[in-house]
Amino acid sequence: MSIEIFKTLAPFVGIAGLVLAYVIYQMILKVDAGTEKMQQIAALIHEGAMVFIKSEYRILAVFVFIVAGLLFFLVDTHKAYAFLAGASCSMLAGFFGMQAATKTNVRTSAAANQHGMGEALMVAFGGGSVMGLSVASLGLTGLAIVFLLIDSTDVANYSVLSGFAMGASSIALFARIGGGIYTKAADVGADLVGKVEAGIPEDDPRNPATIADNV
Repeated sequence: MSIEIFKTLAPFVGIAGLVLAYVIYQMILKVDAGTEKMQQIAALIHEGAMVFIKSEYRILAVFVFIVAGLLFFLVDTHKAYAFLAGASCSMLAGFFGMQAATKTNVRTSAAANQHGMGEALMVAFGGGSVMGLSVASLGLTGLAIVFLLIDSTDVANYSVLSGFAMGASSIALFARIGGGIYTKAADVGADLVGKVEAGIPEDDPRNPATIADNV
């Protein structure tokens, strides 16, 4: 595929993917979220997860602007812009994924309880597809925008792709590390609450932390 064809088609394909992700997300929200108690717990999990990702992104924004500044003054202005585009797309994808995942989890549990494994798998698959479509669509759209704004000679030499990839990958790396620490802290906290406060034995399936480990 030539660069000119990519410039023409990529933005529309990327936007179409984001629209599809949004449609799937809205379909997930219509799925039964279970009992009132389940919804209360899910709301607390959602609130905590969104506070975490917003706090993480505020810190990562400082890193992004420092690196972009270094690229701008010491390497190449086009790579700096591409780095910012890649980092922004990666942040958006993570935000959309967290939003969808925290809404999907309780609905997956409710579907498993009410209808069995097959229905639960479909709900979970739908929630995961929101993140997958967001990553692919934002990557495609971001690259298309970079290609539209940057000189065709640089694009032809693929010199800006490294900046875009570095921006997207660096955010994904830090999000992976921070998210892993966050989820492990939540896991340990839930495990301790289950054993100490509720008197639930180790690895008892009544403890949500145990269910999360098994999943």
